[in-house]
Amino acid sequence: MRISIWAALPLAIVLAAAGGTTSTACWGQIVVPGAGTQLTQVGDDFEDPDWAYQYNLPKVTNFEDTMQSKNLPLGVSANGRWHEGGKRGQPDYIVRVPTPPGGLPGSTGALALRSLNTGSTRPTYQQQQDDFICNLADHIGTIPVGRSPSVVTRVWMPPIEEWEDRSGSHFAYRISLLRPQTTASSGRGRFRQASHNPEDDMYWPGFFLNREKGIDRKTGEAYDKVYFWMKATADSRAINGPVVEEFGWWTLGMSVTPDGKVHYFAKPGVEDLTEKDYIASAFPFGNRAVTFKTFFYCICNGDDGKTWSTEFIVDDPQVFVLD
Repeated sequence: MRISIWAALPLAIVLAAAGGTTSTACWGQIVVPGAGTQLTQVGDDFEDPDWAYQYNLPKVTNFEDTMQSKNLPLGVSANGRWHEGGKRGQPDYIVRVPTPPGGLPGSTGALALRSLNTGSTRPTYQQQQDDFICNLADHIGTIPVGRSPSVVTRVWMPPIEEWEDRSGSHFAYRISLLRPQTTASSGRGRFRQASHNPEDDMYWPGFFLNREKGIDRKTGEAYDKVYFWMKATADSRAINGPVVEEFGWWTLGMSVTPDGKVHYFAKPGVEDLTEKDYIASAFPFGNRAVTFKTFFYCICNGDDGKTWSTEFIVDDPQVFVLD
């Protein structure tokens, strides 16, 4: 399947060269995710057969009165590379599984993510989400966008017959960025202290995987489709992405260039991303990023207390910089 391109490419695109190095990015260029040097201190390949996750229940719930300070310690992986979201909580099912067929060559393990209770302690009967967050803070800290950080992941999605039977978002792959208003902070790791609420300066663009069911008004025929959309344009509108015609493995990536712009790439399969896989670029919500904080996955369901989310499997999430 070919992926349509909705925006013209700028004059220059930085491509990953053999050996994992690239030329230096320039202002206004697009960086293909995966270009440059991989930061192996973060991310994961899930190849350790003893990979494990400590949930540290009760998990955080999606309510303002159950914030991180009331739910410590957060859930954390045994290798220290992942932790529970301090605002919405972790997926209920975080398990290393054999890599599904068609995955990366040589991969024997991947990570399955699924949730049942994604809202509060009682069902909300609304779409809610859990967050599974890569722990950059304790390993490398934040990354200035002048280094053109990028992230890449492989995601396996089941055939549509195995999805949760509802319209709406089912999965997301997002990054956490800081706007220029960020104040100086003290301390180390994910428990740094700032002079004001750091969330005032954060925003979270990314890919959302949506299922849409309905009746075509013109033909009267039922439809059921899955497609990507991204957050967001400068005026907060969703950016349309490719329709999923091939289930199974997809490769997704985002890069942030020194001008503070976010660039989206996607393709079916597990091959490395190239300029042909470009979808769009944006200053999400009108923001220009100055700092890359981390990336994370979201698992969504209808939060009715009895219906599990669609199961997604992720593999080899990676972080790169150009220098």
